[in-house]
Amino acid sequence: MIRIAIADDHKLFAKGIQSLLEEEEDFLVCGTFTNGEELMEYLEFNKVNVVLTDMNMPNMDGLGVIQAMKKKHPRTRVIVISMYEDESIFKKCQKLGASAYILKDADPDELIYTIKEVLDGSHVMSFQKVLQQNKDDYVDDAFKAKFKLSKRELQILIMIKDGKINREIAEELHLSQLTVESHRKKINSKLGVSSALELVKKAMEMNV
Repeated sequence: MIRIAIADDHKLFAKGIQSLLEEEEDFLVCGTFTNGEELMEYLEFNKVNVVLTDMNMPNMDGLGVIQAMKKKHPRTRVIVISMYEDESIFKKCQKLGASAYILKDADPDELIYTIKEVLDGSHVMSFQKVLQQNKDDYVDDAFKAKFKLSKRELQILIMIKDGKINREIAEELHLSQLTVESHRKKINSKLGVSSALELVKKAMEMNV
């Protein structure tokens, strides 16, 4: 079981993240906290595998959380969930020891995959990857609604249709090949196909 703690002073957002994560059978959200101080007090007596932290919080902000975690709980991974698409902030978080940086308006599955990548050591921390999280897609909303494909899955589906292999997709999207393969399996399942040929045919039918 992956134990997770969330620090964000926007309670509604934090509860939304908690609900999302708890849909994963191997995720357990141990607590949500409105600032870094509350989080650190909890961690004095409780262990978690991953901390998700906002940047702007009273008493102790996201940068303070990263610093405190590296000092007191160096084995616990810290993932920043931020509204700032700002490279200087990204670099500060990276320098202090954050394991990943996710935008608040990224697709939900982006966070789930990032947590898993961070824990298995395959996450690629790149600002270009952050920018990809907001990249628009141009696929008909009817197809997205019908097949329930995420933005990342649509992105990968388009690249598969264009003839790119897993390694090329991974390099372009700053993902691990293992993550790309996981996405492909989910895409196959959602579209009801079992081979690369069927997948490309379906993508052409969808006009992606």
